[in-house]
Amino acid sequence: MRERNLELARALGRVRERVPLVQCITNFVTVNDCANIILAAGGSPSMAQDIREVEEAVEGVQALVCNLGAIEHLDSMVLAGRQANRLGKPVVLDPVAAGGTRLRREAARKLLEEVRFTAIRGNASEIRFLAGQQALGSGVDVGAADAVTEDSLPGAAELVRSLAWKSGGVIALSGAVDLVSDGEQTAVLRNGCPTMARITGSGCMLTSLIGAFCGGLPEEPFRAVTAAVAAMGVCGELAEERRLKNGTGNAAFRTDLIDAVFNLTEQQLKERIRCEIF
Repeated sequence: MRERNLELARALGRVRERVPLVQCITNFVTVNDCANIILAAGGSPSMAQDIREVEEAVEGVQALVCNLGAIEHLDSMVLAGRQANRLGKPVVLDPVAAGGTRLRREAARKLLEEVRFTAIRGNASEIRFLAGQQALGSGVDVGAADAVTEDSLPGAAELVRSLAWKSGGVIALSGAVDLVSDGEQTAVLRNGCPTMARITGSGCMLTSLIGAFCGGLPEEPFRAVTAAVAAMGVCGELAEERRLKNGTGNAAFRTDLIDAVFNLTEQQLKERIRCEIF
């Protein structure tokens, strides 16, 4: 386990060495936080999403993030995703509320048909929908019946493993317990804190962080995604410790979370990761 944690921690150093430029087509609610968390991790954000420039913009980046929260830019995501596929660059999908409405169901299906994704990050309800199962999400939030618990962990692990096989990409299911699978191996991560669900955009920020890690380690997508999920969870714990010490609320927590990513060291990450292979 120590060796695995060390390899995950070293992924952070790779991101900071390579300073990947990450193009994000994401929603207006979280765009600023997504850009800032990429910067905090050591990458550089590009928020180009206009359909007239997305293909050209992809040529100069190391990774692309497509966030279904920006559903009005679906055609831009398709064009940019295809171009990234042609150029062999990682593409990360956040299927925000994918099963919630007919529009989003159709958009998610179109993206999966048109673009080959290196990684897909969603909550349990979103991942269940993509896997063809009935999901009970509430807006952009996970449905209580879908949330991963210790009792439902074996079924959730099989869910992400099978979707990874089906999609050909790494699947990250985030929640109180996080799961990451490439179809061959499945990691279970138990970092994080409940306050992460009390701010807008923690999932979008995680997806953007995954984009930065995939841009830094394009040849090792499973390691990149697992390291990003671990880093976000550890930084959530660090931010929560600061919140409790200062007696602040969720607004300060959001800032502290980004600061924690900025100040995170490989040593901190190695020591605090709680990860096992299922």
